[in-house]
Amino acid sequence: MASSPQSYQKRQRELRKKERKAEKQAIRHGRSAAKKEAAAEEGPSEDELLEEFRILNEAFAAGEVDQDDFDYRKAEIFHKMGLGEAPEPREESTEEAAVGED
Repeated sequence: MASSPQSYQKRQRELRKKERKAEKQAIRHGRSAAKKEAAAEEGPSEDELLEEFRILNEAFAAGEVDQDDFDYRKAEIFHKMGLGEAPEPREESTEEAAVGED
């Protein structure tokens, strides 16, 4: 016995509704499929990035890293973790550029 077209259409609508709901929930929790694939294919894991950030914090606290370097490297790490935007590329200082021209 074949089911009516209305039943089939209703099941399809409900299925699409569930898929959209699951996708939205994944996005809210930062677990989109594209993000997972990109993270798996490139770069270090989240644990490695957290360890790098811990080391950076310790170096900053010890005075081994100045504020500008700390902020830039922190922004890089957070961007790799998907928590912020990429930092602006650093420009060479005018002294270094002048030396390079000679």
